[in-house]
Amino acid sequence: MIKSIKFNKIILVSFLITSFFQSCTKSVDIIAFNGNIYTVDNDFSKASAFAINNGKFVEVGTDEILSKYKSKSILNLEGSTVLPGLIDAHCHFYGLGLNQSVIDLTGTKSFNEIIEKISENDKKPIIRGRGWDQNDWELKKFPNKSKLDLLYPGTPVILERIDGHAYLVNQKALDVAGIDVNTISNNGTVVIEKGELTGILIDGPMSLIDKAFGEISNQEKIDALLSAQEICFKNGLTTVDDAGLSKEIILLIDSLQKNDKLKMRIYAMISNTKNDVNYFIEKGPIKTELLNVRSVKVYGDGALGSRGATLKKPYNDDIHNHGKLVTDIQSIKELAKKLSDANFQMNTHAIGDSTINILLKAYSKVLENKKDPRWRIEHSQIVDLDDINGYNEKILPSVQPTHATSDMYWAEDRVGPKRIKGAYANKELLKRSKVIGLGTDFPVEKVNPFHTFYAATARKDLDNYPEGGFEFSNALSREETIKGMTIWAAYLNFEENEKGSIEKNKFADFIIIDRDIMKVDIDLTPNTKVLKTYLSGELVYSNTDSN
Repeated sequence: MIKSIKFNKIILVSFLITSFFQSCTKSVDIIAFNGNIYTVDNDFSKASAFAINNGKFVEVGTDEILSKYKSKSILNLEGSTVLPGLIDAHCHFYGLGLNQSVIDLTGTKSFNEIIEKISENDKKPIIRGRGWDQNDWELKKFPNKSKLDLLYPGTPVILERIDGHAYLVNQKALDVAGIDVNTISNNGTVVIEKGELTGILIDGPMSLIDKAFGEISNQEKIDALLSAQEICFKNGLTTVDDAGLSKEIILLIDSLQKNDKLKMRIYAMISNTKNDVNYFIEKGPIKTELLNVRSVKVYGDGALGSRGATLKKPYNDDIHNHGKLVTDIQSIKELAKKLSDANFQMNTHAIGDSTINILLKAYSKVLENKKDPRWRIEHSQIVDLDDINGYNEKILPSVQPTHATSDMYWAEDRVGPKRIKGAYANKELLKRSKVIGLGTDFPVEKVNPFHTFYAATARKDLDNYPEGGFEFSNALSREETIKGMTIWAAYLNFEENEKGSIEKNKFADFIIIDRDIMKVDIDLTPNTKVLKTYLSGELVYSNTDSN
């Protein structure tokens, strides 16, 4: 009888203890466990589990989290590798969406191949294409409009170079835009040969074509944004830095996000037009969970591929050409002062060493008494080694590693063996600024962030070339590269306290991938697949082939 009473007491105590702990277990929206989680916190620590509630991480740690929380949604990661949601620090999100409705000319190996692609898609009243690059052709010269004039005398043809800094257009498009041999541009070039238009327009004159062919419909703009979002989620991106958006598109994005039609987080750089810049300076920054508007995108010069980048000394392969500034020096200085006074960030496209030198001086002057401005030099592509110390904690590099592996076949021809030592110098830039933002510049390059990872770490293209890596001394480590695609990119956006790592109280943005890119053979990393993408704990993309 006494034994029976003791046994019943043990059962009762066990029941009370179990009930107590169950009553103390907190309900959350999601529990994920059994994972290989790279948190990208300050210690670059790893975890195996986390809990999410109301769109944010509430705890990150070991599988013991299973006993501390309860949820109707339990996610067994099955040992898969998990990363914070990836951030593209410099891209053209809206432009990517627009490109889905034009002829894709990327990868074409000759002008004749372009003609073939156009002939398969030439039923529209205006023929548009993007992606050609004469540097990929056997004859590495700009094409001429003569064949387009012959084939399409009555239909405007507008073909954008891969870097977005040159058009090839036919005579019909030139006529509609009012461009002739007397057209003068101070911020670009109308290319003329033997007294005749070639159809090549570099930088500034491109705007005359844009104005002549008018606006697209509002629904087409919405469709473009939604198309871009789908592509980005598929590639594991949860935040994109769109480098240059009009007031109209920014406000459209804000509206779509508030109506839950657009979920992508966007760091929107305002295009440098007077009315748009003044509008946002007067209104003040916009900051929501999905949209951040506090910066201006400025074009310093053009692109290296079209010889529009501004160099201190002439091009190695065109000794009469230094390139041209898109925004003149005085305007850069005045805008820098204006944005500094308004506490807006200035993010300037700078490819050539002359442009970078101008920016370093202009930035340094107005930021002298600013505590934490985080002004950016976008691309930071050809840096004079005498200027590299101008980068610091106030002046930060935002670079695109795949540009190095795309350009390496011809970049030295452009700048010569001495200047190439300061080109695509990612490691050297990181040493100065302590952070570096990594992006793709898509649609100039492919959206895939794992191509970025491979180019940054291996300094090779997808054909595993060159064997030892291009200027390998400027390769980043795997850890540095992941940081550049997550927490450092967030830092460039003033958002490091809300995203960029898997930590308590941050947005539950994360991705599940099919391999451990921190450990597998480096040559296997560009083939990494995103299995699932989550934004604020919501599944926004799932690779059905992986299920």
